Amino acid sequence: MAKGKQDEAWEFFGELLKDRRETAGFSQGDLGARVFVSGGYIGLFEQGIRRPQLDVAQRIDEALQTGGIFERTVRKLINKSPYASYFHEVAELEAVATRICEFAPVVVPGLMQTPEYARAVTVATHPFATEEFIEEKVISRIDRGAILKDATRPEYWVVLHENALGIPVGGPAVMAATLDHIVALIRERWVLVTVIPRAVGAHSVMEGPLRLMEFKDQPPTAYTETAFTGTLLDDPAVVKQAQRAYDLLRVATLSPEASLTLIESAAEDYRRCASTT
Repeated sequence: MAKGKQDEAWEFFGELLKDRRETAGFSQGDLGARVFVSGGYIGLFEQGIRRPQLDVAQRIDEALQTGGIFERTVRKLINKSPYASYFHEVAELEAVATRICEFAPVVVPGLMQTPEYARAVTVATHPFATEEFIEEKVISRIDRGAILKDATRPEYWVVLHENALGIPVGGPAVMAATLDHIVALIRERWVLVTVIPRAVGAHSVMEGPLRLMEFKDQPPTAYTETAFTGTLLDDPAVVKQAQRAYDLLRVATLSPEASLTLIESAAEDYRRCASTT
């Protein structure tokens, strides 16, 4: 993928960080200890591979006594992102992930949404937003989905709860088209989707969406989300716990074949409903 202005800006951030760190006489490990991340993460920041959260940038300013330059830079870059402040790093990481494992309890994951579905979700969560705002959010979400068809696409595993098939986001016609889109992705072997039936009842992840990401040259991460915010987790013990929860989810799902049949059946039901309205 060609580098964009955001990538170049983060690379500049990393170069500046390395310069200020060396001027202060700190090793990567020294600085990491002062801002509560590993020295390896400082190295990833300096290479422009990882983007520090705002609170980490604030601690870097304090440790290096830089007068807030790193906080201001991070705020500026976050504000230029089309994503929510808590999601912009996740969107950057998914573009370089080698494997993404996702659990969607209510809404079809963004990487598999159609423009009409994405629009319905965005309007529902931003009912007073301008048309320009809505369009920007929809475009950025659909653009993210392009990684599934890229030559270097990640392995993409999705566990859908049956509830995500049953909520008619955007109406029957939109749902039919969205589920048809998911079926096409499955048949092209771009994704592997399994479904947790409602009859399973309680399961290992009850509080919202979960995403796990693995990379070639950096540690895995987990991402959780609520209605109003999200949290990117990279503590190895926490990520391992999230991976175990995801493994338990997969045990509870239907087989890939049975899941595909259920998705196709739901799409056909929506199609019939749309034709009678």
